[in-house]
Amino acid sequence: MLLKRLIVCLDVRNGRVTKGVRFADNVDVGDPVALAEKYCAEGADELVFYDITASAENRPIDIAMVAAAARRVFIPFTVGGGLRQVADMRAAILAGADKVSLNSLAVEQPDILRQGALAFGRQCIVLGLDARRVGVSAAFPSGYEVVIKGGRQPVGWDAVEWARRATDLGAGEICLNAIDTDGVQNGYELDITRQIAEAVSVPLIASGGAGTVAHVADAFQQGRADAALVASMVHSGRFTCAGIKAELAAAGIPVRLAGPAVEPAATTAKARKVFFALDFDGVVCDSAAETAASAWKAAEHFWPGCFPSPAPAEYIQAFRAARPYLETG
Repeated sequence: MLLKRLIVCLDVRNGRVTKGVRFADNVDVGDPVALAEKYCAEGADELVFYDITASAENRPIDIAMVAAAARRVFIPFTVGGGLRQVADMRAAILAGADKVSLNSLAVEQPDILRQGALAFGRQCIVLGLDARRVGVSAAFPSGYEVVIKGGRQPVGWDAVEWARRATDLGAGEICLNAIDTDGVQNGYELDITRQIAEAVSVPLIASGGAGTVAHVADAFQQGRADAALVASMVHSGRFTCAGIKAELAAAGIPVRLAGPAVEPAATTAKARKVFFALDFDGVVCDSAAETAASAWKAAEHFWPGCFPSPAPAEYIQAFRAARPYLETG
């Protein structure tokens, strides 16, 4: 049985994590890298960083923040905001991100999902889908409409139909954010969560509305989500990731209860990230040792001081294990 994942969301504005209600009234929460390190230590399975003003300010995502997080965070993390082309995705992945999230850009340029999947594998491409309840009609059979630009612009697309289409184009995961419940802490929008979970074959992340552990459990049990995004619950200090997961486990929901990855394993994971990027650039050498040496040089550039020596045996083993994954991804 696949374990359910608990993901912490960090909305970043002007270099600080903020939290609002329905994308408004944001308040300062803290430094993104420090918070990411804290949640990693507390047992979060993954993190998501959204640079929420990058697109509006017509600038790329804050690559320095991504690289800083990669030096301190040893669990998978996704970044979104300010990604306008494949080159921006590549820069984020090379800086240490495991996945990139595309939202408004995917609606405006749907083929970007295909391009990203071809360049990096669909496992790296997350569709951010913001949906608002509009009622069931011929135009919106699910009862939910896709919106973009932080919920300000309706698109006229049915949310379930867009999820299906995006998956066909190359999205390897969907993060569904229900605008009506975002930040309200009264529970996820279970109706549309379940509809999309049943309509697509890729993992679904429920987002928007968690206020209690029961809400998270509902997302898994009633909404059939594969992962649940939380923000206010942990930012407020009322809950910890470890505490949430302990209660979920007690309720019979399969979650990872072990502590976060320790530094040696994390270092191998970082090396693997660089190997992915090198392989997609077509520069993988014939021998594992040569590949490891090349990857180590790139790794030292992006994460100075994080790697003990060129091409240690564990890197070579990781690269050999990663190759089939790349070839089938």
